Amino acid sequence: MQTSKKIAVVGSGLVGSLLAIYLRHRGHAVDVFDRRPDIREVEFSGRSINLAMSFRGWKTLEEAGIDEAIRKIAIPMNKRAIHVVDKEVYFQPYGRDGEAIYSISRGLLNKKMIDLAEEAGVNFIFESKVWDVSLSEAIIYTGDTEKSPWEAHKYDIVFGADGAFSRVRHKMQRSSMFNYSQEFLEVGYKELSIPANADGSHKLDKNSLHIWPRGNFMFIALPNLDGSFTCTLFLPHEGDNSFAALTDEDKVKDFFEVYFPTINDEIPNLIRDFFKNPTSALVTTKCYPWVHGNTVALIGDSAHAIVPFYGQGMNAGFEDITTLNHLMNVHGDDWGTIFQEYQKERKPNADAIAELSYRNFMEMSSKTASVDFQLRKKIEAWFSSKHPELWLPLYSRVTFSNDSYAEALAMGDMQATIMDKVMQLEGIHMDWNSERVESFIIEELKK
Repeated sequence: MQTSKKIAVVGSGLVGSLLAIYLRHRGHAVDVFDRRPDIREVEFSGRSINLAMSFRGWKTLEEAGIDEAIRKIAIPMNKRAIHVVDKEVYFQPYGRDGEAIYSISRGLLNKKMIDLAEEAGVNFIFESKVWDVSLSEAIIYTGDTEKSPWEAHKYDIVFGADGAFSRVRHKMQRSSMFNYSQEFLEVGYKELSIPANADGSHKLDKNSLHIWPRGNFMFIALPNLDGSFTCTLFLPHEGDNSFAALTDEDKVKDFFEVYFPTINDEIPNLIRDFFKNPTSALVTTKCYPWVHGNTVALIGDSAHAIVPFYGQGMNAGFEDITTLNHLMNVHGDDWGTIFQEYQKERKPNADAIAELSYRNFMEMSSKTASVDFQLRKKIEAWFSSKHPELWLPLYSRVTFSNDSYAEALAMGDMQATIMDKVMQLEGIHMDWNSERVESFIIEELKK
């Protein structure tokens, strides 16, 4: 136990709620502020990408003692289901020995996390807009509007867990020597849905993450407990095939009939939802430092928002908490050291997963449909199964291991260089699982 502090967490999302649970377990008094209404009392839809919980996320939940409660609302996905035009759907296992990522409704998980935090004694203050923060004094200021009278709330420590457009970070950006960047992807996204069959079963394989790769755009579907799928259309904002081009019902119908004919009839509310649900942007944000003395720290998307194509945004935010928790074990009440070590350890890893997430869009949207890409993955899986001590594929290193994101990126680049050479070997499509190929990879690993 640490000496009890009065701590404010700004943001009641997944990372903020889980951090609050950890802090309460250590005996701190925790208030969570959120500008939005209580998510448990409003309909949550239209602006979500279903979550893919992987090893790092589960580890953080386990250390908090709430993993079993969350597993009850999760569905394992042990493979990708690739839907290519005019071909049968085919599957790509994610790992080995039944390794899986888990589909969880963002809204359902967030509601559960808030329930669990309240059970732990966390105090939530909804519909309370934070407009300013006194960084050195750990005072937050709330009010109805930016120009209305504000109320001051004094704390010992403030955590900014208020997302990619964090108000806490906004105040830190005004500090000298604070570096910040944001980069929007030319691709945006829109949520759609595939309902369950009449008997409540899933219309598609329920243990797969379904992908319809179409070059510079794609459609994905993740299963829900009620038999439905939460779907996301990733599409350029501008251009021939873009959100800007889909201006009326006929154009939307034609677009789906051409590019997604196998599921066109499975989305009965396509037109309604397409025009009702918002078109959302995808942004990568980077900043440094993440902390101010021993009073304020950023965590999760507030410090490192990333695009969703590796399914690691939530997992990376949860891993921030794992790191903080470990440092609290080591340094006790020395919050200045805790915060400095936290940002030094997490910043390189946040940058690495941002890069990996950006790259994975190209893999998911176009490469998964490539014969050479499928062979490449097959060779990697084959060699890894024979020599697990020599080769852990990049996806497995990121998704099913504790290796740092920075190490995964470095190892992945090294492995990609070797696989580029392997794919150039004469006759590789005929004897990809031969002793010749095995020996070649082993020799390359020695270099």
